[in-house]
Amino acid sequence: MKLKELLKIANEKERVQYIVINTELAMGKGKIASQAAHASIEAYDKSNETEKIKWKEKGMKKIVLKATEKEIVELFQKLKKEGYACSLIKDAGRTQIKPGSITAMGCGPENEQKIMKYFEELKLL
Repeated sequence: MKLKELLKIANEKERVQYIVINTELAMGKGKIASQAAHASIEAYDKSNETEKIKWKEKGMKKIVLKATEKEIVELFQKLKKEGYACSLIKDAGRTQIKPGSITAMGCGPENEQKIMKYFEELKLL
């Protein structure tokens, strides 16, 4: 299913967490998985309790997308300014990536209908 198809069925009661991976970096599959996990947990920790509970009740929907570092930073800044719970992940540099590289971003859980507009131009990973 494509992202636009997922967005068409967005529901006001649904909660979603978006994870965006920086595809400009030469990360292996395992590295991508670990960076996505970091982004998910950090964004979750920053979310309010009501959103966390609603997200858990509905199955913890996640959508993983890809973007450039520039797109990730711009999106992160916009979402933070709007008050959304987001995390920007920078690598420690212990394995494949140089220290401080932006590897991923997480946002939510948030109300799907309110937040989807920020992500609709990105492609699924």
